[in-house]
Amino acid sequence: MQTNILSEIEAFIAAHGMAESTFGREALGDWRLIEELRGRNGRRPRRLWPETEAKLRHFMATYRPVAKARAA
Repeated sequence: MQTNILSEIEAFIAAHGMAESTFGREALGDWRLIEELRGRNGRRPRRLWPETEAKLRHFMATYRPVAKARAA
């Protein structure tokens, strides 16, 4: 169910303090992914194929944040 994966993505980006566009870009190379899944701007929500959902779940399961360099 697509609503379930969207909820999981929202929890993931909240837990990691990640922007929606960053998640989409890093997971699938599509910065508008979350916007399209929600169906914003009067559009129908984007449909996820099982293979695409599997890629998103794999990204979330294997994600390791990169340490940011501190300013000197």
